[in-house]
Amino acid sequence: MKSFRIKTHRLESSYQQPHFFILNKGLNSGKPLNNACPNCFVCLTDSGQHREFLYWLCFGLWKSKSFHYLLKGSVIPFVTIGETRKLIRESSIKASCKAQVFQKAIQALQLLDTNEQKIKVTLKMIDTARQAIFYDMMKETGAG
Repeated sequence: MKSFRIKTHRLESSYQQPHFFILNKGLNSGKPLNNACPNCFVCLTDSGQHREFLYWLCFGLWKSKSFHYLLKGSVIPFVTIGETRKLIRESSIKASCKAQVFQKAIQALQLLDTNEQKIKVTLKMIDTARQAIFYDMMKETGAG
């Protein structure tokens, strides 16, 4: 198993090695992010390939709500760095034992994510078209 490090992200920090961020506060705790935000951990890896493996592992854990069991706090729920590290380490060991199955799952997740982004763009275009149609209608009737 390859090594990785998870530490609390500081806004002034920059990282040279392959990395991604993990949201640590709120009901979306555990969500992997490509860009930093104020409430996140950073996961540092040795290679880009291992970064992709861990990113999609975290994505799967987040989507399956595995981080929900780790949430603490009543007003703003959060996950601790130790429990996050432990969950990712245990899950990566299990995923490594079934590497081919996990790789197929990652490919399916990536395909779904790509399709989701395309649908979001399409929905935004539809919304823009609605606004333009309504604007034209209001302009023609003199109401707007």
